[in-house]
Amino acid sequence: MKITPPSKPRRFIFLLLDRFTMMAFTSAIEPLRLANQVAGAKLYDWRLASEAGDEATCSNGVRVRVDMGLDEVTRDDTVLVCGGIDVVEATSKPILNWLRREARRGAAVGGLCTGAWAVAKAGLLDGKRATIHWENQDAFLEDFEEVLLTKSVFVIDGNRLTTAGGMASIDLMLRLIARDHGEALANTVADQLIYNSIRTDQDSQRLSIPTRIGVRHPKLSQVIGRMEANIEEPISPSRLAEEVGMSTRQLERLFRRYLNRSPKRYYMEIRLQKARNLLMQTEMSVINVALACGFASPSHFSKCYRAHYQTTPYRERGTSGAAAGSDAVSAGEALDAMAEGFEIGFPLDDLPE
Repeated sequence: MKITPPSKPRRFIFLLLDRFTMMAFTSAIEPLRLANQVAGAKLYDWRLASEAGDEATCSNGVRVRVDMGLDEVTRDDTVLVCGGIDVVEATSKPILNWLRREARRGAAVGGLCTGAWAVAKAGLLDGKRATIHWENQDAFLEDFEEVLLTKSVFVIDGNRLTTAGGMASIDLMLRLIARDHGEALANTVADQLIYNSIRTDQDSQRLSIPTRIGVRHPKLSQVIGRMEANIEEPISPSRLAEEVGMSTRQLERLFRRYLNRSPKRYYMEIRLQKARNLLMQTEMSVINVALACGFASPSHFSKCYRAHYQTTPYRERGTSGAAAGSDAVSAGEALDAMAEGFEIGFPLDDLPE
């Protein structure tokens, strides 16, 4: 392929945070290598960086030697923060100061996977559109109200770039390659990667509700969508049923038939999953997590959480999800908890049986 090489290769600086995700990193760097190979010219260059400047360890335990520490880069460079597990802990003050400094000097800055959290923490995504892995979206929304968070696989907003992680890094890089050197080169790189479904920034990172639950029923999907969009202020089953033009009893039968649980139990599971994400990924107090997930009191929240996850919210945060042993409750105790509490106008018969 005939490509006129630039006078100077475009350079990427990959900042590898502790326990970064290898998939997101390699999915970003390999398209650059292949672009050089296909073009027969050095279109792109890259350097690996870490806070210590010697090596970085990814989430699967593999150690990667890096080229530099938090050194100065040029205004023509693109800095990509590669995040992974426990990004809050991995994002130190020196890293935040470095990101702010390089952004002031004119470098483009982005985040791969949870690296978007570090970029947002540095204040570099305020007023910008961005994305992050779907599992981290709840926590991100709580931490960064100034960021316009989307569910896209990647986002380019000016000189700020973010991806949802995993294979989404390929889509981002193919977009950049196409923008720099044309669609033909980007498509050839995709062929080299055996990547035959290039996504755009309009594609969502999660499967549709019907695909996710394995059921194609328009009214069921509509109700679940409303549940997922209303966690802090849950909607009663009677109102949900009314919105889709059926009775509460019909809605109950619909959930029992396709999901083998009541609407209230399914709604509770969604709320508890968000609560777990917030507990594991933010510094929010248990009280604020309870309120953010639609629970009227911390004690009721703790009871429901314990029945579903066999541990308390406090122990969940302290043990990173380890089972609490003697805190596990029997089915009878769970049913007792259901009978004792009332939320959003209906009895809590939605706890695990």
